[in-house]
Amino acid sequence: MKKYSIIIALALLTTSCGSDENKVINKNNSPAIPVKVSSINANVNKPFFTASGKIEAVDNTTLSTRTSGYVDHIYVKVGDKVKKGDLLISINNADLKAKRAQVNAGIIETKAAYNIAKKDYNRYKNLFAKNSASQKEMDDMTANFEMAKARLEAANEMMNEINAQFKYVDIKAPFSGVVTTKFIETGDLANPGMPLISVESPEKFDVTVMVAESEISQVIKETTVEVLVKSIDKTLSGVVTEVSTSANNTGGQYLVKITLNKTDAAILSGMYTNVKFPSNKKSAINKVLIPMDIIVKNGQLSGVYTVSQNNTAILRWLRLGKTFGDEIEVLSGLNANEQYIVSANGKLYNGAKLTVQ
Repeated sequence: MKKYSIIIALALLTTSCGSDENKVINKNNSPAIPVKVSSINANVNKPFFTASGKIEAVDNTTLSTRTSGYVDHIYVKVGDKVKKGDLLISINNADLKAKRAQVNAGIIETKAAYNIAKKDYNRYKNLFAKNSASQKEMDDMTANFEMAKARLEAANEMMNEINAQFKYVDIKAPFSGVVTTKFIETGDLANPGMPLISVESPEKFDVTVMVAESEISQVIKETTVEVLVKSIDKTLSGVVTEVSTSANNTGGQYLVKITLNKTDAAILSGMYTNVKFPSNKKSAINKVLIPMDIIVKNGQLSGVYTVSQNNTAILRWLRLGKTFGDEIEVLSGLNANEQYIVSANGKLYNGAKLTVQ
């Protein structure tokens, strides 16, 4: 029985060795994997520096009132689209309406007096031309007409003032856009200067960044820059439109504004950005950037597959730096002119045969 057990064990060992040998042979004889590569030199960017900022709509406003009163009605909700002139909020305006009715009555009265004075003036003007009226009578009619005219103009100015006050009790949209914030509810007391509602237009966006004094001299108006919108992982383009020349009230930082070019990206006000400005400093070091989606992870290690002189895959571990959009900075681990694999038609591993396309 012991003899048969030894024979079976030897048979299993032989079979296992043969299987492993076949695996090695099959692996060594596996077909070459088609790959596409890129060179480091193709990704060495011109020197640049970055600054963080935030997106804001070019057309944005927070509406308030110049009068006190309780909110009668709010006609919109946050997120609603509005057109220029749409009524947004009504504030109780009974006193103002009464005042407008009083002024309107005064206008009717003064206009009637003006029309009578004008007729008298024209009639005496004709009589005076025919020497049928004295100079005193003509002067009296002229003075009466001028006073009636002045009273009508004053009444109209008063009505204009009343109508202007209605702009602050009937809060209307100053432009077409979207309601972004509502600071008050129906029944609340609105006071002068108190924010009521915010509206912005989603058509055009700016990015506002603060640049350190060591870099501000390199920021030039009309320069095209790259803007990474972090939350949606999109890199957009924009143009520098404003560069502040003072940092007195900003803690040594200079305000720079970039107007974003038109895009279909789903950007919103308040999104944080990372702006890449070109650098003209001679001491600046070129940054090596590679696509993030080709990075191979193994625990805390990061690397990329490169191509050896024998056209086999070599996994090269890297030291990485900052991310810029969908690219990441390589601090060390890749040599100049060295190619790395950006895509493969098969699973890569160390020593895998490659066919560079």
